[in-house]
This record gives sequence, C-alpha cells and structure tokens, in this order.
Amino acid sequence: MRIAVIGMGYVGLVTGACLADIGHQVMGVDMDAEKISQLNRGKIIIYEVGLQDLIDRNLGRNLSFTTNTEEAVAESEVIFITVGTPQGEGGEADMSYVRQAAADIAASINGYKIIVNKSTMPVGSTRLVERIIKEKAPGEEFDVVSNPEFLREGTAVRDFMQPDRIVIGTESHKAAGLMAELYRPLRAPILITDPASAEMIKYASNAFLATKVSFINAIANICEMVNADVKEVALGMGYDRRIGFDFLRSGPGFGGSCFPKDCQALIKIAQGYGYDFHLLEGVMQVNREQMAMMVKKVEKLLGGLEGREVAAWGLAFKPNTDDVRDSPAVEIVRMLVKGGARVRVYDPEAMENARAVLPEPHYAASALEAVEEAEILVILTDWDEFKMQDFHRVKELMKGRDILDTRNCLDPISIRRLGFNYQGVGR
Repeated sequence: MRIAVIGMGYVGLVTGACLADIGHQVMGVDMDAEKISQLNRGKIIIYEVGLQDLIDRNLGRNLSFTTNTEEAVAESEVIFITVGTPQGEGGEADMSYVRQAAADIAASINGYKIIVNKSTMPVGSTRLVERIIKEKAPGEEFDVVSNPEFLREGTAVRDFMQPDRIVIGTESHKAAGLMAELYRPLRAPILITDPASAEMIKYASNAFLATKVSFINAIANICEMVNADVKEVALGMGYDRRIGFDFLRSGPGFGGSCFPKDCQALIKIAQGYGYDFHLLEGVMQVNREQMAMMVKKVEKLLGGLEGREVAAWGLAFKPNTDDVRDSPAVEIVRMLVKGGARVRVYDPEAMENARAVLPEPHYAASALEAVEEAEILVILTDWDEFKMQDFHRVKELMKGRDILDTRNCLDPISIRRLGFNYQGVGR
C-alpha cells in the first residue's frame, strides 16, 4: 500500500521504517526541513536498536522523506498521524499538532483515504479528526481509524514487528478490512473494535503497567523494613500466571514519554466525566516519592549532601535509548545537585539530550572518569555497560566505598566481596 506518515518523531519514524520493511511504499512527512534533510541522507535523529538498519535497507526503495504534506497525502491510500501529543499545563493531552495535521490532510485530500490516529490521543480524538476533515473538505470520502501504538523505547522495532496484538478502532467495514490487509505480513492477532474503546485500550494498558511498577516499588520499600528481598518476592509473584513477571522490577520509579503523560491524561479524562481516579493518582504519588527516596538513601549513606562527591551512572529513563523525558535518573541527579552535592554523570547515549534539561552536573567522558574521587556511586539506568565494568578498577578510582544500585542490576554478593558497601532497592 501507499502510506504517508505525518510526524517524524519517535513513533512516526519507527512506524514508517517498519511499514516500509514489510513491503509498503512509505513517505515520511515533517515540517522540520533539517530533520528531513538528515533522514534523506540516512541519518536518524534518535537512538533506537535496529532502526538504522531499517533506514539503510529501505531508503530510496520503499521509504522516502519530505516536507510536502500535500504531495504525501495526494499520493497515499493510508495516512498515519504520528505527531506529538505533549502534556498540557493542566495534565491533559495537547492536541494542537493533531488538529493541524487533520487540517493539512483536509487541504490535500483527493479521493478515499484512511486516516489513522497512531499517536496516543484522548478518547474522542477519532471523532475530532473526522469532524475537522469534514468541515474543511465537505463531500470527500474518508474514514478515520484509531490504531494505538504499543512501542517500548529500546525494543520498538521488535515490538512493531512482533506485536502482542494490533488494535483497530473503526465502525467502517471497508477501513477495517484494509487495515487488516496492511498489517497482514506481521501475522499478529487483530482486535477490531469501536474507536472509543481502541483509544481507551492504550491509556488503560499504560496505566496498568505503571500501577505494577509503583506497586512493586512500594513492596520493595516494605521489604527493606522487614529484611526481605524484593527480587525473591517478585519472582514468587511472577510465577502466578494471573500476575506475570513483566514490570515487577523495583527501582527509582517510572519515566519516559508515555507512562507519566498517559497516566496524567487518563486522570484528566476521568475528571472531565466527574470521576476521581484515586487509584491512579496514588500510582503517580508513589512514583514521585520513590525518586525522593533514592536521594534520601544517598544522603543517609554520606551523612549529608552538601559538598559531597557523587558519581551517577545513567541518565536515560531506561537502557537502549537516549530519551531523558521524565527520566527518574535526571530528576534524582537534579535533586542531588539541589541538595549541594557535586555530581559527575555518565550515560552511553543520553548525555547530549540531558544537557539541554540538566546543565548543572559535570558530564564525564566515561563511566570510569565519572567515579574518580567519588564518595558514592549511584546507578540510575541499567545499561549493560555498567554491569560489565571492572569494579576492581572502580574501587581504585573511588574515594568512598558506597554503591547505591537503584536498578538492582549488580550482584550484591560479588560487589560486597570486593569491599564495597552495596545497597539496592528492597534488598
């Protein structure tokens, strides 16, 4: 099929590259001329495992990029809207980019099209896009479909190519059939439902996963009080098929571009209909408290923060991405600096993005440079590079012997045998 993808951010670029790789003709659209120029040279602007290979394999064959929305819409059968829906001042999703994309599509529509809401959008967004296009292009034939993305940063290409399910929200049999044909090469279960349910599935899924994270973090805090090991507790819970192992890893809290924003948006959606979502509000509160608790652990180990030398490994909200949006690591470093600590940070991929929002700490060129003369090492992102470090050398370089492993990614026994005072979360 001939496909246009409007918005070359994280979701749009991964979606476009993957659709091209399964055989569709894809034109990626963005108003940022410099971004499009780089993409047409094969240079991607985000770090995502496997994405560069897809671009290299398909660019100039099934995949191209342009700033010309009119051309892309006119030449396509299916148009994906993948523009940003950032969190507004009140917590609700900002739909201004979606409204503009819908208006641009209406200005160029030339026959039957399927317009696909791929970005995470509030309930009612399918109707919103439909209304805008009808008002600006009366008489044109089209269908608007909700097709939420379920991509995890760091594994987004795999998630697209091997999805647990594909959700299609539409009341049009024609659109449902064509969307099922579009995704047929993936051989994945397809759920066809109404638009409102499809939109709600995405928010409900992310809110539930965020709830699991906050729940296991709360359990981890209790484990420390009663001298239990949260990793053993999570293992015992995970064997229960009703619960499962996923998202039962304790840590400094959840972050990224989805969970915090989507949870807050769902709370706002509920409030708009007169329902107070106290459960999800509690999930968000636990998450905020978890980050503050990591700082208190550092303060307790050092006997204060003022003037103390702290090494921090990790800035991305999770490994295998350079994304620092709502990253617990960034927030914890910010709180440490505010408390008076002198912090040296290192991350394999996220330092350039972090500098824009966190200019205060010293950015080290390597993990070992970060620990030089440090009184404590705080691990904030569980990159494989950190697990593979030579901790004999780390010990030689550090002034202190404290390690706070907020991701529980190191083996406590082997680290303690080296002479470190190791602390994890809930262990």
